[in-house]
Amino acid sequence: MLKKLERALGLRTNPVIFFSSAMLALIFVVASIAFTDEVDGIFRAASDAVKTNLGWFYILGVTSFLGFLLWIACSRYGHVRLGGKDSRPEYSNLSWFGMLFAAGIGTILMFWGVAEPINHFANPPFSGAHEEVGELAETAGTAEQFAEGLRELPVDAGATAPLSTGAANEAVGFALYHFGFHTWAIFSLPALAFAYFAYKRGLPFRVSSIFHPILGDRINGPIGKTIDVVAVVGTLFGVAVSIGLGTLQINSGLNGLFGIEISGTVQILIIAVVTTIATISVVTGLDKGVKWLSNINIGMAVALLLFILFAGSTVFLLRGVIESTGNYLSMIVPLSFWNDTLPAGDWGWQGSWTVFYWAWTITWAPFVGIFVARISKGRTVREFVLGVLGAPVAFSIIWFSIFGMSSINIEWSDPGSLVGPVVQEGDTAAALFSFLEHFPASEVLMAFSVLIVVIFFTTSADSASLVVDMLTSGRTTNTPVRQRVFWAVLSGVVAATLIAATGQEALQALEQVITVLGLPFFLIAFVMMYCLVKAMRKDIPEEELLPRRARLLLEQHRVLQQQGDKPKQEPESEPEPS
Repeated sequence: MLKKLERALGLRTNPVIFFSSAMLALIFVVASIAFTDEVDGIFRAASDAVKTNLGWFYILGVTSFLGFLLWIACSRYGHVRLGGKDSRPEYSNLSWFGMLFAAGIGTILMFWGVAEPINHFANPPFSGAHEEVGELAETAGTAEQFAEGLRELPVDAGATAPLSTGAANEAVGFALYHFGFHTWAIFSLPALAFAYFAYKRGLPFRVSSIFHPILGDRINGPIGKTIDVVAVVGTLFGVAVSIGLGTLQINSGLNGLFGIEISGTVQILIIAVVTTIATISVVTGLDKGVKWLSNINIGMAVALLLFILFAGSTVFLLRGVIESTGNYLSMIVPLSFWNDTLPAGDWGWQGSWTVFYWAWTITWAPFVGIFVARISKGRTVREFVLGVLGAPVAFSIIWFSIFGMSSINIEWSDPGSLVGPVVQEGDTAAALFSFLEHFPASEVLMAFSVLIVVIFFTTSADSASLVVDMLTSGRTTNTPVRQRVFWAVLSGVVAATLIAATGQEALQALEQVITVLGLPFFLIAFVMMYCLVKAMRKDIPEEELLPRRARLLLEQHRVLQQQGDKPKQEPESEPEPS
């Protein structure tokens, strides 16, 4: 029946995966609209249970992924090429980095670049005064009074005081912890596995292909299809949260620029416009639409970054970049194992921040992983890991250092100007635009930033639709355009329907869902590491795992031996004189 429907619609996909994923997404949307409170209650309880009882597993898991990637890059598997021996990268390093950045974390940097450091500056994770900060936000009058109250909050000995120098250093360090090596480890692990099994074993771009060392040909059966359906639905939900955040930020920017009201109707129109642009990009394909938009977007983001650097306190920010890098590197090991354990029995700050981030990011992993694998054919394992971990993280360090330290400097100079709207009022979507008001030509900057967010939003949406099409079809090329268009439109419809139904509350409900859905993805990731190593041990001849110099010497020895084995020709005898 599904095969007939596939042929009738002119599709080239796996009908079970395609229709099951689409149906589950639509059922969730309908249930969220019809039974918002009930659905929210179920997932809120499950999310709280996961964060309370298994938050430690999320923390340990991501740190394990990072350690595994560093190990495999430095091991003898590091020079294994993702493809044939003679394959080379299809994209230049610059284009490769641009697509990595735009698809993976561009929208997040724009949204959280100011909002997260300011949140941690006002409410330090190590302060132990989170309830007091919340109460002060409700009782303080003006933003200036709120900032003054934060400075006077009593904290325990050795704890970090709000709005202090220690809070400033920790604020940027925590932001980098959330969006640095650990986030990209979550993306890199499935990306490496997808690339290996697709280019070395010739398997389709599906999550089930990673299980081939364990399941064998059963990846094409019910178990494999179930894994793929879960991956598709999780990817749609993860992208929907990002679409929601991007929509709120664009709406906030348009409100500051033109006075356009912040409402569900406006946000649906924004989603419709951006989804249309994303659909056009999807139709043009990866080498034109996505690559072209990604290159433009990274250039615009760098231009905004440089403007903030040179229009602000340049020397202060340059010093801040270096110091923030050191703070991050000194904090990364302790934070990698920090579980917010004390006081005993209380799961405090980390449950609402780090655990949610990791759960949200892991639902993105199939999407970003397949996209990164698709653009990384021909690179070695070592080049892949160091590139995917290194380049985007280096940019993130510079971004958060400049935007974070600049926002902290503004708050020091003008108390309450940023902690008021971002922390006291909780308007994180407006954080970037409140920040830009303190710079010359602020309206031009805000318009430019809105455009950047729109393009980031677009590249994420079109990349997601391309990847979901790969997940459902197993193909990277020659799929009907209507399939890619369907997934681009569906991702927009999911976000728009949720916003129309319950506004921002729907996004909060979806966050609860993602925290729960992240758990099976974490379990899959551990199996992924095992399968990857098992496949490499079986597929790669021992000779190819030797160091480069040893392989060259062995090849030279083989050539000399072949020359030595050739039979020597006897010299022709001269004719005897008559």
